[in-house]
Amino acid sequence: MSDPTASPSSIADLRKSYERAELDEKASQADPFVQFDQWLKEAIAASVPEPNAMTLATVGHNLRPSTRVVLIKGFDGRGIVWYTNYDSRKGQELAGNPYAALQFHWVELERTVRIEGVVEKVSAEESDAYFHSRPLDSRIGAWASPQSEVISGRGVLVANAAKYGAKFLLQPPRPPHWGGYRLKPDNWQFWQGRKSRLHDRLRYTTQDDGGWLRERLAP
Repeated sequence: MSDPTASPSSIADLRKSYERAELDEKASQADPFVQFDQWLKEAIAASVPEPNAMTLATVGHNLRPSTRVVLIKGFDGRGIVWYTNYDSRKGQELAGNPYAALQFHWVELERTVRIEGVVEKVSAEESDAYFHSRPLDSRIGAWASPQSEVISGRGVLVANAAKYGAKFLLQPPRPPHWGGYRLKPDNWQFWQGRKSRLHDRLRYTTQDDGGWLRERLAP
């Protein structure tokens, strides 16, 4: 039987020197939304795998944080939007504590973006518009999956998909338990890997006048 404490020694020896780019205060944007837009476009142009994937962290009533990966589906000056099941664990935690954090990690570009703020549901009109833009199987899937609930096996999902597919045919309506959330940022951090672990790290925080304070943090 192998020793489980033996192999991780090679993990501790993993090293990478970050030397692709830099993030200077003078070259960065004064508005974090503009800076984020620039970096997201660069990630898409670089064909980074799933550049729209972001980790969402929430905290439940037991004060234990939980994370999962969701997909950004839009953003503007109001915030960052994603869609999910309102009855899921993240939905229940957001109902009890609307503060959350997001993180994008574009490994190939040696970049991370962290975003914190308060979360609210998007309007029913926004949720309807996005839901009806989804492929048919994804719309049926929103009905078929009781997200985060215990089920006896995959057969439950298959049976549910068949049931709702037969019920709604080509026109499934948006489920009442499914829709969008918008995180309204009050704190951003942009991290660019640099050589010798002397990384660039800029933080933007909201000010009373509606502007943003940009500061450099030690890595």
